[in-house]
Amino acid sequence: VPMVAPGNVQVHVINSTLAKVHWDPVPLKTVRGHLQGYKVYYWKVQSLSRRSKRHVEKKILTFRGNKTFGMLPGLEPYSSYKLNVRVVNGKGEGPASPDKIFKTPEGVPSSPSFLKITNPTLDSLTLEWGLPTHPNGVLTSYILKFQPINNTHELGPLVEIRIPANESSLILKNLNYSTRYKFYFNAQTSVGSGSQITEEAVTIMDE
Repeated sequence: VPMVAPGNVQVHVINSTLAKVHWDPVPLKTVRGHLQGYKVYYWKVQSLSRRSKRHVEKKILTFRGNKTFGMLPGLEPYSSYKLNVRVVNGKGEGPASPDKIFKTPEGVPSSPSFLKITNPTLDSLTLEWGLPTHPNGVLTSYILKFQPINNTHELGPLVEIRIPANESSLILKNLNYSTRYKFYFNAQTSVGSGSQITEEAVTIMDE
């Protein structure tokens, strides 16, 4: 098997899900056989928004021939990763380069895990929601938009409310009685708005 590890491994983080890794080729005489390529082993150490340790799954990408760089797609935003590089010949892999740590920046969050609308009265509705399954960063706020829907399914004016990120419920007051409302709800990080969840609910007709 090859004798030495690739040197001077460098990681350039391009965005929250993509990084580029560079390395110096090993001297050909240390390959001790036919150079087949380089393997990059990489794995997520932890999410930076949640301190959860779980079973670490190592991923491997193979770059054929005498390439000295490769792209690592499909990374998770706002996470800490480690990687190393090994050279490969027909017999197997050489030793790993020292582990390199890199961090991905924040991304936009996934949609809130649920949106529940309860306690209808003549002029109010109560909203409850759950955190996004993948915050992909530090949540800065939630955005709630809602509008009435009349009997011919036309949409009325859209109202927008920004809600602090540490809230998980809201009582909407001053609504019209016996009216159906459509709600659009999403979370935000400093990068932008995540995907939205939609619901409909009706205020009651009379007490």
